[in-house]
Amino acid sequence: MGVSDPLVDVAWLRAALSGPNPPRVLDVRWRLGGPPPREAFEAGHVPRAGYLDLETELAGPVRADRVGGRHPLPDQQVLATSLRRLGVDVGRIVVVMDEADGTSAARAWWLLRHAGHPDVRQLDGGWRAWVTSGGAVEVGPGREQPPGDFVAGWGRMPTLDATDAADLAREGVLLDARAAARFRGEAEPVDPVAGHIPGAVSAPADEDLAEDGTWLPVGVLRRRYVGLGVDAGRALGAYCGSGVTAAHTVLALARLGLVAALYPGSWSDWVSDPARPVETGT
Repeated sequence: MGVSDPLVDVAWLRAALSGPNPPRVLDVRWRLGGPPPREAFEAGHVPRAGYLDLETELAGPVRADRVGGRHPLPDQQVLATSLRRLGVDVGRIVVVMDEADGTSAARAWWLLRHAGHPDVRQLDGGWRAWVTSGGAVEVGPGREQPPGDFVAGWGRMPTLDATDAADLAREGVLLDARAAARFRGEAEPVDPVAGHIPGAVSAPADEDLAEDGTWLPVGVLRRRYVGLGVDAGRALGAYCGSGVTAAHTVLALARLGLVAALYPGSWSDWVSDPARPVETGT
């Protein structure tokens, strides 16, 4: 982890939680089609952590026509209210975490940065790393916190709409963070159309991780993304199925000191308009 690296490890978090101005820990465990995440939180979490629900607090209502995708960005005031309820202050570091791979935590990282929080980190390896290391465990719904003072100022992170994404795929590097089979159009378990945005580059987000769900070293990530055509002189962006996993790719590039725009609606928004072109294969 470098000086500007948004990751922290378990040792850092344990020490920080015992310090004079402990960070606010937000647990964002979530799994597409998995068990209710709040139940997992109440069964065990980092002491004094708060639970943030991806479906209702980190995403807005899905439109009937699917414009905006399956996880549209939330209303900024709804998000700010949730964060204040959980004790989020402007002057206090926020650490976001999920089960292990950082995908849903990256959505929280991106949204808090987009909303203007100045210092958001992600716990490398998440809950699994915390438990494996012998970290203290608290059970129950979570302790009530004094209200925080965070006020959202939307628009601090670059975003793409469908037109921007199409342009970037032609003129820069648009990374597709989904599994390679979904990119190629061989499988599509969630959205109604299989394939990818023409000109996009397949960059499955899980290839940024070791087998235990922790991040690969920065040097390894750099080699990977250079091999995908990424460099500081090109405009960069990322998308996935619904804008969650792509935030992980944006975070990966932030670890390399690079800024990438997120297409929040992603593939689920792209295919909401049947007139938009779809490409299959590699």
